[in-house]
Amino acid sequence: MDNFDNNICDKCKPHFEKLQKEIEDLKRRLLTFENAHTPPSKNFVKREKVENPKKSGRSYGHEGITRQTKQPSRTIALTSKKCPYCNSQSITRLRVESRAIEDIPEPVQTKITRYLVNFYKCEHCGKTFNTKHRDLPEEGDFGNNTLAQVSLMKFQDRLPYRKIQEALERQYNLKITPASILDFTRRVGDKLENAYNQIMLRTRNSRFVYADETGLKVDGKKYWIWIFVTAIGTLSIVRKSRGKNVVEEVLGKDYSGTIICDGWKAYPNFTRNIQRCWAHLLREAKFLSRKNEEAKLLSDKLHELYKNLKTTLDKGPPNHIRIILKMNAEKSLRELANKNYQSKDVQKFVIKIRNGANYWFNFVTNPLIEPTNNIAERALREHVIHRKIIGTYRNERGAQIHERMMTCIATWKQHGLNTREELLKCVRS
Repeated sequence: MDNFDNNICDKCKPHFEKLQKEIEDLKRRLLTFENAHTPPSKNFVKREKVENPKKSGRSYGHEGITRQTKQPSRTIALTSKKCPYCNSQSITRLRVESRAIEDIPEPVQTKITRYLVNFYKCEHCGKTFNTKHRDLPEEGDFGNNTLAQVSLMKFQDRLPYRKIQEALERQYNLKITPASILDFTRRVGDKLENAYNQIMLRTRNSRFVYADETGLKVDGKKYWIWIFVTAIGTLSIVRKSRGKNVVEEVLGKDYSGTIICDGWKAYPNFTRNIQRCWAHLLREAKFLSRKNEEAKLLSDKLHELYKNLKTTLDKGPPNHIRIILKMNAEKSLRELANKNYQSKDVQKFVIKIRNGANYWFNFVTNPLIEPTNNIAERALREHVIHRKIIGTYRNERGAQIHERMMTCIATWKQHGLNTREELLKCVRS
């Protein structure tokens, strides 16, 4: 390029430099859509079709699954006294077929309950008090069932406020403004404070945690929503920072567990107990393999190393074998990373491998953790969908409601609990 630049006349040189800048700018903008970390929703380039000899669907002879029929709550006998074709009453019953039909009830009307709250004065201590009921909310004129249902429609079903308004009117003839629906979620969010803090405490005491983060707009400004998934809960937290101070806030300064994460610098700046995500590594290697043969050879070796290691670990080897496997895998990866590569893209890629040298194979000796960060990425997808729907939260209060609601719902679902029942318990407390 330098020699070519020297052969350009002075008159054409400004135009040439302008075109060079445009090319570099286009390359930079194209990276948004063509890189190893681009999600499928933003990738407009058609993927290469991979020949797969395996047929789609379940294998031949696979045992089918039939939905179990519930016990009917009522029985309707369908009889006839005459022939529908000739109106003759001389008919004979041949057989009876039974069909159980499960259906939803028709839209119902809301029920209105009047609570007569009595106020008393204690003659002994002089203090006054009033009677309470678990279904009588502390404020407002709508009951706990309404508060819980609206909150679940917003954060579990991901409906906008206008859609919630329409659904409530259609199903219950209940007319509520979007502003009231927003206030309902605020009240429920306040009730979830204790449950949220308990989940954060359990996260801090966990032996391992899958962590990830993505951008979120609050009042039009860039914030970050962090995800911390453990065996006992899924914690969401919205903060303006993407630094290690957030990790420290959640896990505490003395956290001794293992963090399974991608290559973001906040995690190694916080702790040395890390398992780097192999899915990210292999994805980037495969992306590079499309550029040149050198990158393809490296990608094939990395995929082979990972596949062989996983195959061996699936057999459940004892601890002393796991230690040997880890040492051998680290040696193989070092040999791959220390080769003399000519491609600048490959050279840059192997630097990433070397920088994470101590973090790639901790899953080998710790059978409790996964080699990838897919668990956290799956948990983060719910928030990404919310982000696409809402665009931005107007203030940090809305972000706080979001983190509390999403944390509790995800944790309850993780334990197979009924989200409505669990939410009602918190609202009634």
